[in-house]
Amino acid sequence: MLYWLNEFSDVFSPLRMFRYITFRTVMAAGTAFIFSLVLGPWLIEKLRAVNFGEQCEDTRVAALDRSSKVGTPTMGGLMILFTTAAATVVWAVPGNFYVLCALTTFVFMGILGFIDDYLKIKRAKGLSPRVKLLGQGVWTVILLFALFSNVETFQRTQQLMVPFFKDPVIASMGIVGTFIFLALVLVGASNAVNLTDGLDGLAIGCSNSAVAAYLALAYVAGHFTFAQYLQIPFVSGAGELSVFCGALLGAGLGFLWFNCHPAKVFMGDTGSLAIGGGIAAVAILIKQELVLIIVGGVFVMEAVSVLLQQIWFKYTRKKYGAGRRIFRCAPLHHHFEYLAREQGKSVSAYENRITIRFWILGIIFALIGVATLKIR
Repeated sequence: MLYWLNEFSDVFSPLRMFRYITFRTVMAAGTAFIFSLVLGPWLIEKLRAVNFGEQCEDTRVAALDRSSKVGTPTMGGLMILFTTAAATVVWAVPGNFYVLCALTTFVFMGILGFIDDYLKIKRAKGLSPRVKLLGQGVWTVILLFALFSNVETFQRTQQLMVPFFKDPVIASMGIVGTFIFLALVLVGASNAVNLTDGLDGLAIGCSNSAVAAYLALAYVAGHFTFAQYLQIPFVSGAGELSVFCGALLGAGLGFLWFNCHPAKVFMGDTGSLAIGGGIAAVAILIKQELVLIIVGGVFVMEAVSVLLQQIWFKYTRKKYGAGRRIFRCAPLHHHFEYLAREQGKSVSAYENRITIRFWILGIIFALIGVATLKIR
């Protein structure tokens, strides 16, 4: 919205700053962060007033004694939704196709998560996995239709880009293949972030690293000279996605202000599904989908730990009559909590150590993901 101020740069020369993506990205991040600090206390009190908080302990980690977390307001993802959307609208170029695709995906996933959170609070049971997958599948169809309707993205969307290769590995996956691929990216990313949301500050801290990485990737993809030098797909206009990523990063840092241990608010599915969906949308739009496996390495670890645990438990139960586990508990962060408990350590105190170490891994994975741009 403020982008148009650059048209008055002839009258007041400093206004030319509003035409630069880098300036607007930084300002979007700062705006979202300040909005979060202002909105946060009010939203937390409102959520507490209407009793939108954790209603009971997670039965999967009952042995860890999470009673202190019961009653903590959830649906804090609303803070991330509002501040990210507001900052993006204020600082991004109005009507940019790529920003619209990313922002609408982000908001839709957040609404889906909000419905799930609301139902969990009101009837102790949220959306069934099938309904949630159906909602994500419907949005994949809508996003696919939008990308196929745009002349610039029609062919590019069907290409399969693989890290370390400068040319598409598959020139056209077809409509069905493209739909399956996009669905895997969107569903996988949003649910992986959701699985990681189990400790104070864990999911949002790791998300911030991934968002920062895709901020850089989006800027490079939208810059012809950089894209040509690095031999990656040049996506004209996609540089504006760095403004969206900047807003999401600022909102994430603002939310972390209240979500760090001991958390005053949880993001819930409202935030985790939105963040995962938003990152996935950016990855799809700049054709860096598979790099997400590297950048979101922590999320992949968490999701794989759950998948392996379920497969092994079902296999051993069928073969031996009693299910066995690979990890003490899945997702992976709970495994380390149980190890701390078995060693006689304070799980509450150890929670911070686990979270920070996962943040470190998240930063390392993000840096490796960005570094793949140079290897072609």
